[in-house]
Amino acid sequence: MSHPLSLFHHCPKCGSSHFGENNEKSKRCADCGFVYYFNSSAATVALILNEQRELLVCRRAKEPAKGTLDLPGGFVDMDETAEEGVRREVKEETGLEVISADYLFSLPNIYVYSGLPVHTLDMFFGCQVTDTTRYRAMDDAAELFFIPLEQIRPEDFGLESIRKGLHIILNTHE
Repeated sequence: MSHPLSLFHHCPKCGSSHFGENNEKSKRCADCGFVYYFNSSAATVALILNEQRELLVCRRAKEPAKGTLDLPGGFVDMDETAEEGVRREVKEETGLEVISADYLFSLPNIYVYSGLPVHTLDMFFGCQVTDTTRYRAMDDAAELFFIPLEQIRPEDFGLESIRKGLHIILNTHE
């Protein structure tokens, strides 16, 4: 897979085609001097457990990995904190209200969106919700259900960072 900067051929500030490699992380415009650094997009992942130690999972309704298992979450919007982003995404996908979102860890990921690789930093949150019985699949989720932690099989999840994150979670909940 080529570096995402290879997709940028013109300076985003002045439009010049004299936009070349500055270093492995950036491009520089020879005309206006603008330097563009390619950074990860922020994304969130919600880990929601009920009282029976079951994890809320969803089945992906859209590509990439349509039809595979996933966890609620998604991209953080501009002018939004990661905590606000995970709350919004959980509400959009499940209808559940997050009352607390505790940061756990992060993992780098490459998420293919509309055929382009998007480098993300996936931030995992342990989320408490108001009522784990009042959920419904919406937005990117085709289906929602709880799975006992001991029955979670990371290989059933379609996105690599989710699989890696589940390995971490399962190893800490043994």
